[in-house]
Amino acid sequence: MEKLNFEEQEYLWNFNNSYEWMQKIRKGLPPLIISVAITGGIQGKEMNPNLPETKEEQAEQTYEVYKAGASIVHIHARRPDDPSKVSSDPQVYREINGLIREKCPDIIINNSTGGGPGLSLEEKMAAIYANPELASLNCGPFVARTTLPPRKPPLSGRDKEIHRDVCIPITYGDTERYAQAMIENGVKPELEVYNPGQYWLVNNLIRKDLITKPYLIQFVMGFQSGSYPTPKNLLAFLDELPSKSLFEVIGVGNFQLPMVIMGIILGGHVRTGMEDTLYYSKGQLCKSNAELVERVVRLARELNREVATPMQARKMLNISLKPSSY
Repeated sequence: MEKLNFEEQEYLWNFNNSYEWMQKIRKGLPPLIISVAITGGIQGKEMNPNLPETKEEQAEQTYEVYKAGASIVHIHARRPDDPSKVSSDPQVYREINGLIREKCPDIIINNSTGGGPGLSLEEKMAAIYANPELASLNCGPFVARTTLPPRKPPLSGRDKEIHRDVCIPITYGDTERYAQAMIENGVKPELEVYNPGQYWLVNNLIRKDLITKPYLIQFVMGFQSGSYPTPKNLLAFLDELPSKSLFEVIGVGNFQLPMVIMGIILGGHVRTGMEDTLYYSKGQLCKSNAELVERVVRLARELNREVATPMQARKMLNISLKPSSY
């Protein structure tokens, strides 16, 4: 039998078509890709002591989420001399990626180009040069106001409360630079969209052939100045979803669980992890990233979704079946 190319596979369909959705429910929705953002670039152990910061902690928690069912790990490197701050050194990313690959032979490694506060565009692009298989690409500016408590001993870093009230800029030209660098380094972009208006930038990249099918688009629900994390708004993201796209859903903070459930039901894919929420339930801090992944796996099975293996996820994303090496 002739092998179907990726564009003909059943996991690529019109997610906004009621009849197609009902048919998928009857036959079975495609395997669920679970991505986990294990640490992030803003909060640290001062907010939750179980959040991984060092490269060894990140590798160990990635191993735990890998065993639990995650196919993709999203990495923010931290400075070895001060883990309260993010790193813009490709070598630090490579070291983390290498430790993860030793423990997780086929997990998909996704480096952040969002970085963290205070980094220039060039510094954020450093993660692309550390040989990841995916990398995030923010498709629009946003504003945020945060307050972080002091980092008390034995934590290294600041000893004072820190307040930020910032606008994170990005332009058409910036997204084109990111996408071109990813093409040149064999990295697939994960397009982060905070509100439907940012499809203007997504479609610009499509028109200029700077991204390839299937387009991987991540809906970030509940981040400041992005769309409110409601079922109605999540459905609105599907209205303009480009053809031949896969979508992931993020829910920030209290809204992670309902947004994850919506993503599972709609036939999309989901992200969990301690970058997006520090709490497992009201008043209960996460013990680990694996705890969050284990819950998503249970929910998927109850909702009749098979959980994708890393190899299945590679085929669905149309990336190399040979894992990256370091």
